[in-house]
Amino acid sequence: MTNTALRARYRRIVTFFALMIASFIYWEIVMPKLGLARVANRTRDNRNRLTAVRFRSLAISMGGLMIKVGQFLSARLDILPAEITDELSGLQDEVPAAAFEAIRSQAEAELGRPLTTAFASFESIPLAAASLGQAHRAVLLPKDAEDTGFSAVVVKVQRPSIDKIVEVDLAALRRVGGWMTRYKPVSSRADVPALVEEFAVTTLAEIDYLAEASNAEHFREAFEGDDRVRVPQVAWEQTTLRVLTLEDVSAIRLGDYEAITAAGIDRGEVADKLVATYLQQIFEDGVFHADPHPGNLFVTPLSEPGEFDLTFIDFGMVGQVPENLREGLREALIAIGTRDAARLVASFRLLDVLLPSADTRMLELASAQVFDRFGGMAMSDLRTISHEDMMSFGLQFRELMVSMPFQLPENLLLLGRCIAILSGMCTGLNPEFNLWAALTPYATKLLTQDGGEPFSWEKIVAGGTRIAATLTALPGRVDRLLTMAERGEMAIRTPLLELRMGQLNRTVSRLTTAVMFAGMVVAGALLYGAEPLLAKVILGVSVLPLLAVVLGGRGRR
Repeated sequence: MTNTALRARYRRIVTFFALMIASFIYWEIVMPKLGLARVANRTRDNRNRLTAVRFRSLAISMGGLMIKVGQFLSARLDILPAEITDELSGLQDEVPAAAFEAIRSQAEAELGRPLTTAFASFESIPLAAASLGQAHRAVLLPKDAEDTGFSAVVVKVQRPSIDKIVEVDLAALRRVGGWMTRYKPVSSRADVPALVEEFAVTTLAEIDYLAEASNAEHFREAFEGDDRVRVPQVAWEQTTLRVLTLEDVSAIRLGDYEAITAAGIDRGEVADKLVATYLQQIFEDGVFHADPHPGNLFVTPLSEPGEFDLTFIDFGMVGQVPENLREGLREALIAIGTRDAARLVASFRLLDVLLPSADTRMLELASAQVFDRFGGMAMSDLRTISHEDMMSFGLQFRELMVSMPFQLPENLLLLGRCIAILSGMCTGLNPEFNLWAALTPYATKLLTQDGGEPFSWEKIVAGGTRIAATLTALPGRVDRLLTMAERGEMAIRTPLLELRMGQLNRTVSRLTTAVMFAGMVVAGALLYGAEPLLAKVILGVSVLPLLAVVLGGRGRR
């Protein structure tokens, strides 16, 4: 790709986001300050959906990193509205294949020899084509096949100039992220430059095929003792930074439900095995396959009727679960398994995902309501919940949902996206799949064994001490509460009412100012014929309440 084409690409990305930001400012800032907030609110969902449709069209036409950006944004449920994430969720990393001659040149330059001497055969028609690279089937030379123990391979080759395209796309995104920091409603809600850098780290790792090969080796070692999990071997002699050669382990795709059933395999067992492998990855290995869509997972029938291997491929997107994150996840899993809302909110603190403005009391109440209303339901049951029930829940906790007091780190985001995809695949395999039932035994195990290790008696004693201290202090606290009630000093805080009153006060203030502006304009117009000088002064002064209406409230946003 020429420098002129790269510059044009940069301008196109920056222009798209600049227009998007300008539209947002017009609708979400200017319109409400002109008294047209209802119009902005009424059209918001459609505008958000239209923005996502336009970005989707841009991503498909440009390829490169933009498809990855769309997939990244589709998982940002913590900062983006559902209209955007839903529209982008179906964005697939499937693009037209690059010309074989370009792929051949790239592969031969990386391997340092012609494909005819590196492989016994190499198919020119790609098995799959994605935004960053494409895959071709090949066969190893007899000597290499003897050394590795396999001959059929899949060779993944990066698209020519993809490193330059990634560099340009990231530069454009960093510039847009810098713009976002200047707008307080966005900067107070999300650290956009940090999100861009998290995305950059993930993307740069995906175009490092040596790192992907190492990830595949790690997973092979992690599941070496499990006969029902298979990971392809790496052909290291034919692997470089931009060329990755793996054992061909193609079998029945996980999403081909009819073929799985036809092979005599219980789809419910496949779903259970899939969940078990991920629980091991997350809570024991600390590293998980972060892109478990049906194209990256195979079910391999074995000679014994009904027996199968679960086969993983494509290790470009891998999430890390450091010990502190693992501890928070253990707490969250135990809280979900035991349906303990207070413990769940405490796990959010351990995970460091709560914003300083988070109302933890409201969050705990919402979590308890979720457990009460939806706990224990299968995924198929959740899909049949009535619209009225969901609306009732949404209205009860609308302020919490609007404020969304979370910002997730990249690894936790990858994990959340991964679990969402897993849940969908397991429900497809088994419509009666119950995620609660699948998690509860593991949560019980963690509760009794603390991740496989004996319970810490220090923790038990510390917990008992806290309970004893609370019980000891309880009579005094009750006495102080009654004394305050007798003196009339008790104050009850109602956050939702306070918020509504604050909004009402601001609305009344701005309405009063708008009336002043309108009155001064009318007075100036009436006096213009008889007292033109006075009329001009009044009309000039009317600019002040107009500015107050348009600019007022910026500091409170």
